[in-house]
Amino acid sequence: QVQLVESGGGLVQAGGSLRLSCAASGRTFTAYDMGWARQAPGKEREFVASISRSRTGTYYTDSVKGRFTISRDNSKNTVYLQMNNLKAEDTAVYFCAVTTSPTRGYDYWGQGTQVTVSS
Repeated sequence: QVQLVESGGGLVQAGGSLRLSCAASGRTFTAYDMGWARQAPGKEREFVASISRSRTGTYYTDSVKGRFTISRDNSKNTVYLQMNNLKAEDTAVYFCAVTTSPTRGYDYWGQGTQVTVSS
């Protein structure tokens, strides 16, 4: 149906930056909200950032505000997460996700990419 392909994860020193990318493809669909969630060992998954199709609505969890920026390219069905001033607490598996209906939640997810921030 819809496949999400992520890239950009890796290992970075605290204070450094990474940019995650995730492209959605596979069938005819409309990507409404797109976003990123993360899950650290022993913790629940939390949404980090999301962006509406119009790009006018964005959400960031408090811990990343001012450091992370979400953006998207609708022509490519791609969402990005620019992560600056990374902290050790940002270490997690990051998942991209998309909603394909304005009345449905996130129904497609990427496989996750590891982001490790060394201190």
